[in-house]
Amino acid sequence: MSLIRALIAMFQQFKRRLFYGWVIVVAVLIVTSTLIGTRFSFGVFFKFFASEFDITRAATSSIFSVHMVFVAFSAVFIGWALDRYGLKLIVSFMGIFAGLSLLITSQVTSLWQMYLSYSLLLALGVGGFMPLIMTVVPRWFNKKRGLALGITTSGLGMGPMIMAPFAAYLVTNMGWRISYIIIGVITLIVILSATRLLRKEPNEIGTFPDGIEPEAKSGGSLNGIATPDLNNLSYLQTLKRKKFWFMFTMWLLWATNANLITTHIIPYATDAGISNIEASTIVSIMGGVQILSRLLFGRISDVIGRRIPAVICALLGAGAILWLLWSHDLPMFYLFAILFGLGWGGLGVNLVTLSSEIFTSPNLGAIFGTLEMGYALGAAAGPLIGGAIFDMTGNYAIAFMVGANTMLIIAFLVIVTRR
Repeated sequence: MSLIRALIAMFQQFKRRLFYGWVIVVAVLIVTSTLIGTRFSFGVFFKFFASEFDITRAATSSIFSVHMVFVAFSAVFIGWALDRYGLKLIVSFMGIFAGLSLLITSQVTSLWQMYLSYSLLLALGVGGFMPLIMTVVPRWFNKKRGLALGITTSGLGMGPMIMAPFAAYLVTNMGWRISYIIIGVITLIVILSATRLLRKEPNEIGTFPDGIEPEAKSGGSLNGIATPDLNNLSYLQTLKRKKFWFMFTMWLLWATNANLITTHIIPYATDAGISNIEASTIVSIMGGVQILSRLLFGRISDVIGRRIPAVICALLGAGAILWLLWSHDLPMFYLFAILFGLGWGGLGVNLVTLSSEIFTSPNLGAIFGTLEMGYALGAAAGPLIGGAIFDMTGNYAIAFMVGANTMLIIAFLVIVTRR
């Protein structure tokens, strides 16, 4: 009994010392990983859809592209709702829509039904993941914001790393319809469970950002760098700022590149003679490396700033895509996955953190919902560009060159964007 009491006392002491912001980080990470895992598993099902509905790769890509168009609009709406309604309520609805989308998709019999069940309904579930991250996590952290956002946005890597091989196993052994039923049920349970841990702001539980009570107001600085006070800008005033559209363009190009690659990498690898399950491990490696990259470059950016790591990662991503053009066996694909994962993850966390420092108005949900619209439009364009170019040329060379150039443009925009 004394041992039990000692353990209970140790747990209570740990609970008192634990800053609840890290619980928020874990909860948001779980939600993000689940939502993004369902989205990026699309590549695993790509050829099954093309065969089931007897359609071209461009038409198959359009399922995902139309989904991302719907995401563009749902992100703004969900961001607006996060500013005005209960956090737990909105995230619960996101989980319900995402789960039901996959359950209904498992029963469709035609392409137009896919546009409704997958493209539309899943967008209502997944569309708000970035507004969720950006309206919650920055409120809990100042000094370690880069690390905290690195952890939460690593869900973009963790989701595919877990879901891609799991979905590939299911679809190989059970077919794509049963696979979507299983994934849909898991999505519902996981997100609704994680939602119970969420709190929007530190003052809801009587604490402060980083768990530290501020001694005095610093006059608006982030990481020791003076920044303009944007707290009084309205949503429409923010949209009139040039730097907002620079960031919008970067998010759009980043998504175009990432979704072009993640959607077509499995078909590209299987065209080279690699099995579907082996090809899915390429996405897994990309996801796993992306997690490490977000943590590493997120922490580095807390120390040296966001600009230099973002440029390095953009150039690394461009180089990885050029390597992909000459990849023809599994080890070469694995090397690509490592390099691209480093660039993709590091660039992502720095764009997100830089955005969180530039825009700090009370309308964070709507602002980051609009940035997510840029991301969604790019994500819609990427797969469609890849599929259309393949159908016209019979290969992905030009498509991947487009992807590499988007990374170079992002590097330039990061350099010219002023705080």
